Amino acid sequence: MKRYATVALTALAPVSWGSTYAVATELLPPDRPLFTGVMRALPAGLLLTALARTLPKGEWWWKSAVLGTLNIGAFFPLLFLSAYRLPGGVAAVLGSLGPLFVVGLASLVLGERASLRTVLAAVTAAFGVSMVVLTAEAELDLIGIVAGVVSSASMGAGTVMTKRWGRPEGVGPLAMTGWQLTAGGLLIIPLAALAEGAPPALDGDALLGYGYLALINTAIAYWLWFRGIGRLTATSVTLLGPLSPLTAAVIGWAALGQALSPVQLAGMALAFGATVAGQLAAARTPQPFSSAEQSDRNISMDLSDERVRR
Repeated sequence: MKRYATVALTALAPVSWGSTYAVATELLPPDRPLFTGVMRALPAGLLLTALARTLPKGEWWWKSAVLGTLNIGAFFPLLFLSAYRLPGGVAAVLGSLGPLFVVGLASLVLGERASLRTVLAAVTAAFGVSMVVLTAEAELDLIGIVAGVVSSASMGAGTVMTKRWGRPEGVGPLAMTGWQLTAGGLLIIPLAALAEGAPPALDGDALLGYGYLALINTAIAYWLWFRGIGRLTATSVTLLGPLSPLTAAVIGWAALGQALSPVQLAGMALAFGATVAGQLAAARTPQPFSSAEQSDRNISMDLSDERVRR
């Protein structure tokens, strides 16, 4: 039960990310995706770092920069480039390929053994998402496709390396999340300045939208995501990713008046069912302990031996 509670809390992250499109289109200035990336990541990172009251030490300065680049600094701009050059449906399908990248990388880097059921769940979820978001009028753009694929690979690599490196002793997921968001936000600032120029004027709706994205959509959501990576396998966490485009479709129907066809509803059911099946398959597959988990296990065994001696 404890594992499924962790899965449920981690799932709130991609569910929250599914609201990004609606907030961006309804509240934020148009054509400022990189500025939006900065406003999402940097305030959230500084807030979490201040709350944790812990800064990186030693090698964790460059490790945090690498993870922040993979998960935020490279992922956000590539994702936005893909979204601008491709129809939203095509970009969402490319994003749903992330679990497949993680399955392969986790096997090579972490030794996580992905069962056939897990792979089938990832493929089925991506197919279900495509049924929800793709249209017959979708046009393809090579640069957009490459950006979408690389953004998924970047986030996948970041997920795997976050699991691989764990956390410094005595440092919790709050600080780790803050370090990565801060590093990623700082990396996007010069890109935003070069591509978009000076920041736009912000009205009340924009301030509300950016406040929501920074606090709920980024600070809390990414904290839950990285907390989940620390407690679950990388594959199990990334299989929750398809919940993001599914949530976007539901919000579009409920709040924006967008219609859902029978094919889209069938795709939603298929993707959601595959996501649940993937979690069940991951739970049945034995996985090696990470270094942090093995350390905790050794400490627990030492304490048990000490009690026996007493």
